[in-house]
Amino acid sequence: MTYHFSKTINLPFDDAVAATTDALKRNGFGVLTQINVKDTLHTKIGVDFRPYMILGACNPKLAYEALSLEDKIGTMLPCNVIVQQHDGGTVEISAVDPVASMSAIENPKLGKVATQVRELLKKVVADIA
Repeated sequence: MTYHFSKTINLPFDDAVAATTDALKRNGFGVLTQINVKDTLHTKIGVDFRPYMILGACNPKLAYEALSLEDKIGTMLPCNVIVQQHDGGTVEISAVDPVASMSAIENPKLGKVATQVRELLKKVVADIA
C-alpha cells in the first residue's frame, strides 16, 4: 500500500503552493501549518535544499469526528500535503493517504472517516492545474 498520492504540475513553485492552498480550501480544508523546509534546513544546519513546503491541512468537521472516535488520533493530524520542486524545475504535489497512515488503528468507524479524508485529498491533488 502506498502512503501518498502525487501529481506533477507545470507551475512555478510559489504558484504551486498558492494553487495547492486554494484547492485545499475549496475542498473544506484549512492550512494550520506551513513549514518551509528549504529555509528551515538552511537556518538550522546550513545546508542548501530544494524548494519544499509542508502544508498541514485540516478539515475541521472530519478532524472533530476522528478525535471523537479516537482521542489519540491527534498524533496523526493534521494531514500533510507537500509541494516540492525537483531538478529541472518540475513541481510535484503529494498528499498523505490517511487510510494508509491510520491502518494500524483497529477502529472501523475511524476507517470510514479516513476514507472520506482520502477521497477529499485525492480531489485536492486532482484539482490542481
